[in-house]
Amino acid sequence: MSQTSTYGDFDRACANAIRTLTLDAVQTANSGHPGMPMGMADVAYVLYTRFLHYNPKNPKWFNRDRMIVSAGHGSMLLYSVNYLTGYDLSLDDLKHFRQVGSRTPGHPENHVTPGVEVTTGPLGAGTGNSVGMALAEAWLAARYNRPDAAVVDHYTYAIVSDGDLEEGISHEAASLAGHLGLGKLIWLYDDNGISIDGPTSLSYSDNVPLRFQAYGWHTQVIDGHDMAAVEVAIAAAQAVTDKPSIICCKTIIGFGMPNRQGTQKAHSDAPGAEEVKLAKIALGANPDEFFVVHDEVLAAWRAAGAKGLQREGAWNQVLAHLEAVDAAVAADFKAVINGQLPADWDKALPVFNTADKPVATRAASGTVIDALIGKLPALLGGSADLTPSNNTLPKGAASLKKGDFSGRYIRFGIREHAMGAMMNGMALHGGIIPYGGTFFTFSDYMRPALRLAALSGAHSIFVFTHDSIGVGEDGPTHEPVEQMASLRAIPDFTVIRPADANETAVAWKAAVESRGPVALLLSRQALPILPRTDGLLRGAYVLQDVPGAVIALVATGSEVSLALDAAKALTEQGVKTRVVSMPSWELFDRQDDAYKASVLPVELPKVVIEAGVQQGWQKYTGPRVRFVTQETFGLSGPYKDVYKKFGFTVEHVVSEALALL
Repeated sequence: MSQTSTYGDFDRACANAIRTLTLDAVQTANSGHPGMPMGMADVAYVLYTRFLHYNPKNPKWFNRDRMIVSAGHGSMLLYSVNYLTGYDLSLDDLKHFRQVGSRTPGHPENHVTPGVEVTTGPLGAGTGNSVGMALAEAWLAARYNRPDAAVVDHYTYAIVSDGDLEEGISHEAASLAGHLGLGKLIWLYDDNGISIDGPTSLSYSDNVPLRFQAYGWHTQVIDGHDMAAVEVAIAAAQAVTDKPSIICCKTIIGFGMPNRQGTQKAHSDAPGAEEVKLAKIALGANPDEFFVVHDEVLAAWRAAGAKGLQREGAWNQVLAHLEAVDAAVAADFKAVINGQLPADWDKALPVFNTADKPVATRAASGTVIDALIGKLPALLGGSADLTPSNNTLPKGAASLKKGDFSGRYIRFGIREHAMGAMMNGMALHGGIIPYGGTFFTFSDYMRPALRLAALSGAHSIFVFTHDSIGVGEDGPTHEPVEQMASLRAIPDFTVIRPADANETAVAWKAAVESRGPVALLLSRQALPILPRTDGLLRGAYVLQDVPGAVIALVATGSEVSLALDAAKALTEQGVKTRVVSMPSWELFDRQDDAYKASVLPVELPKVVIEAGVQQGWQKYTGPRVRFVTQETFGLSGPYKDVYKKFGFTVEHVVSEALALL
């Protein structure tokens, strides 16, 4: 902005509309967090009326600015503004704040409320999401923008709180954002000095501007209630193109509540009817009006929202120009932002020869990535500093770096939690299918992001290698035991543990075509190559059978080849044995009952073989079952010795089968 706007009483009235709607909604629900919306209302007013590019009539307009409320407890700020600016959100929706089935849940959910970009609430998550969205913008701009045709050109904003900045993920995310120089990322820090326990000084004395300067960020400190200062600061942040920016907005939590503002009681308690009345008087509103926005105030907000139609129209002209100057690039761009996969993309999936020597599924996954990277323009991935072990780097791919985002690989560094949140941000930004790798045991560091991926419906592909006690010499600190059960417990989250190289290729097909998050669990050790089949797409399938089978060996991942060897030994003893590969419970659960019964008949005795805890398997086994599973932590030693120590041997499986029969 070349000139600062003049702000007066009417602008205050517009900002106060956020405050009064928040007071009414929280008091009606007798629940909520009024402090942040009331404290940041002035900042939000300036942002939405002077800077933010958005179109309430088309919340998914691709080139909109992304605005994330990482301090998700302050959801009424977002709901109030979205109603005021003209999103498909009504006063009735605000009146049902925090009620069952409402479109205004306690914390923002991207699939519930129009204009909500990501699901936030667990503090810090939105910081990682915002870095992912800013990275997505930079990468897509480098790929698709042409002279006079900048089809990707937007900012990513996030409102962050003390709690967000205290959480460790914000350190990870901010560090990488500074390293990459994400100049279109702007955080608005609600620096109000209050948390649930009381003053933040009880536990927090960081010098935030110095901290972020050390990360390589552009920093400013302003009075968050001075609208002119907010405008100047956002304009200054936009002018810095080689660094992300943080604007430390000194605010009063619960601004306007005479007996609660500036105290911990303003943070998350319903104000009470008397305090609401006194606050409205202090804010110049009618204390006897509830959920009322005066016509002239609403008109001003709606006028700000209406600018989005013109902005989207102008962008459509830019897109048309790109189509004129480079039709192929434009077609590619439109396909990726609409989530369309190229025709016959899966024909590129490699088929592995059963006569070849055994191969680790992590290595097979690397071969798949090499084959797909040229066929899937939206595929973008990386690793948390385990690239050689995760096999996630496509051959010949350059890494993204400050000033050059044209590569196909992200060096996330040792930042698992931020990596997961960034992947979710990239997926929800659109135009990208993100994947990211680390050791499976370190999924514990990123579990909050995995859970939010499922809750958000983010199409993130998590590549987890070193999936069992087969890690061997690194020992129990690196040998996942309970992690499979832990991930399987997350609703709407697909876990796939392929048995060999060919199942790995099909697992990637399932992951790419998924509408939500997928975890691929891949082995460190080499595994025999099995005949190619698409059975994995159904979650479980009969890999080997004989007429009149009297027992089934059910296994996943590296234990499938063990099941085949045990079945051979049982057959030699006259025991007719079925072998079932069951790489994904979630994919199997989606099949019809007839198919499920054909693969795992209830009456057929079963031995389950998996190098993880047995928790949850009973759902699939029926009453006659034995388990060859891992119920303790592992050990350090050569993986074959570790497997033998814990009974993952042909002899043990056979003895369990015979004992069952």
